[in-house]
Amino acid sequence: MKQRIITAIIAAALFIPFVLIGKLPFTILVYIIAAVGIYELLRMKNISIQSIPGIIGLLTVFTMLLPEMYTTELIKLTSFSKLELLMIGVILLLIYSVVVKNHFTFDDVGFILISALYVGIGFYYLIETRNEGLHFIIFALLIVWTTDSGAYFIGRKLGKNKLWPEISPNKTVEGFIGGIITAVVFASIMQMVYPISDSWLALIVISIVASIFGQLGDLVESAIKRHYNVKDSGTILPGHGGILDRFDSLLFVLPLLHFLQFVS
Repeated sequence: MKQRIITAIIAAALFIPFVLIGKLPFTILVYIIAAVGIYELLRMKNISIQSIPGIIGLLTVFTMLLPEMYTTELIKLTSFSKLELLMIGVILLLIYSVVVKNHFTFDDVGFILISALYVGIGFYYLIETRNEGLHFIIFALLIVWTTDSGAYFIGRKLGKNKLWPEISPNKTVEGFIGGIITAVVFASIMQMVYPISDSWLALIVISIVASIFGQLGDLVESAIKRHYNVKDSGTILPGHGGILDRFDSLLFVLPLLHFLQFVS
């Protein structure tokens, strides 16, 4: 527990300044974090990031992460849109499976593409949310961090009914509900200090939905790890595991906020 808290404080101290600065430094940091994330996923499937499929997967993630403001420059530079470059990546992976005579299979192609989408979409919206404004990214981080903390501490204190023991044995129904309540409380406090929405009802509903999706994102990551029989996605964060262990909720929450048009 002590190691977990110390790591969280150090990680926050390193991450938050980049959030405050935003712009290119934040974008570069997200690229680095996403690179570690795709590395962790590929390692679960025993695919080296330094292999041809691994490099294509990494470049696919990097393409997806490109902020909207740079897409015009991308087309000028390459004559390809982001979607066209992604299609090229798909074709190259399929061709590679033929070249190596199915030692790299169609299933492996699918794994890399889904992994790239999983990592790329979530972290793309991390960049875009910060570009929309500091208060939006603070709100998203607040929802995720308070949900995670509320679910953890309330689950430990009051948890009796297992939420989904086949996927994540330690999570409880009480913790799940506690995480939602904690997120709504802190979102309401932020609304009073720095209004994030014109409607209190919209704020509460979105906070509840985002908290639920954040916890579902956590469960998805747990399901992936259980399927590949690994305890943590990585070891980069002592007491917390890997990058995906810490950002799994954000990967679900940030796209959701955009789909709900909470971030304009």
